[in-house]
Amino acid sequence: MRIVVIGGTGLIGSKLVTKLRELGHDAIAASPNSGVDTRTGEGLDDVLVGADVVVDVSNSPSFEDAAVLDFFTRATTNILAAESTAGVRHHVALSVVGTERLTDSGYMRAKVKQEELIKESKIPYSVVHATQFFEFFKSIAHGATSGDQVRLSSASIQPIAADEVASAVARVSVGAPLNGTVEIGGPEVFTLADFVARGLEAHHDPRTVVVDDDALYFGARLADRELLPSADAQHAETTFEAWLAVDVVSGPKP
Repeated sequence: MRIVVIGGTGLIGSKLVTKLRELGHDAIAASPNSGVDTRTGEGLDDVLVGADVVVDVSNSPSFEDAAVLDFFTRATTNILAAESTAGVRHHVALSVVGTERLTDSGYMRAKVKQEELIKESKIPYSVVHATQFFEFFKSIAHGATSGDQVRLSSASIQPIAADEVASAVARVSVGAPLNGTVEIGGPEVFTLADFVARGLEAHHDPRTVVVDDDALYFGARLADRELLPSADAQHAETTFEAWLAVDVVSGPKP
C-alpha cells in the first residue's frame, strides 16, 4: 500500500515510516521539511495522489491553548478534505489516552476536536490512543521545574516506549479501518512523580522531585487514574528500566 505519514520526520513518524517500509509498503514521510504544511494545506493534494492510507502523527508547534486548537482544527480539516479528493480509504490518527477526561487542558481539548472532526468525516478511520512516552520524562520534568525542584502529581500513569507506539500504529495502519479507537499502554503503572524521578536518577540529574497533587499537567489538575488506559487496552512489553538502560548509554547527557 501507499501510506502517507503526516509528521513523518518526528519521533513517532520517523520510526513508523521505517517500520512500514520494512513491511514492504510505500511509506511517504510528509512534513513541512518536505513541502507539506497541513495547517495551510500546502502540498497536501500532491503528496496524497495515489495514497491508500494517511496516518497523522503530527503535533502542534505550540502548546498554547489557542494555538494548539487552531493547529489541530485547521490541519485535520485540510487533511480530511485532501483525502476525500484523493480517494483515501483509511485515515489513522495518533492521540492521547485520557483526552476526553482532561478538558481543563487546552492541549487535550484540541485533541478532542481533532478526533471529533475525524469521526464526523465520511472517511473510514482508526484512532490510536497512547499513554505518555518514556521519551517525555525529560520534557515533563523541564515544564515542572522551579529552581532545583520538580513538582509533579502522584496520579497514576502507564508510560510506553515510542518505538512500541510506532509498532502499534503500523499494525492499525495496514489493517481494516476500526471506525473506533484502540488504546495502547506500557507494561507498568507508576505515579507521574515516580516516573520522572526514576528517569532523572538514571541520568544523574540532581533535581529533586516533589509530590504536589495541585501541580498541573498540560494545564489540568490530575485525579488518580485519568491517564490510565482502559482494561481492554493493548500492552507493550518494554519496561522503563530496560528503556533507560539504552537511553542512558545512547542519549544526550544532561
